[in-house]
Amino acid sequence: MADENTAPSVDETPLSPIERQESLEKHLQMRPDAQDLKNRNILRDTHAAPAIQSAQLELERQQATDSLRKGLEKRPEKEELIGRNILPDSTAAPAIQGQQKELQKHMRADSLEQKLQQRPKPEELMKEGILDEDPTSPTKE
Repeated sequence: MADENTAPSVDETPLSPIERQESLEKHLQMRPDAQDLKNRNILRDTHAAPAIQSAQLELERQQATDSLRKGLEKRPEKEELIGRNILPDSTAAPAIQGQQKELQKHMRADSLEQKLQQRPKPEELMKEGILDEDPTSPTKE
């Protein structure tokens, strides 16, 4: 077991030219192809000369920045989005807005259920002359 204060030892024995050649060939065989490197965004998928690729990348970034800036300038104000029911009209933290909306939905359902239970029965409405006794008969004029 190595002491904490000592660095791990590194094999510094020189390689023979043949070992070096074999090692290089082995690494070249395992080397990923260009398309794989492009898919992993290591190589740029461009036909521009390497000398101007950095300028091309900077131009693409600047165009994306300009596009975002224009989009943000055209973005509607928060009040308009609330008025169009795109954003919730809530001061609650975004993490609990879903729960708040669900609670409001249940409170509305409970209120509606309570009002339906307090609604007068059809018999009471008939006694008061609000409903006809025969629902299929035309109303009296």
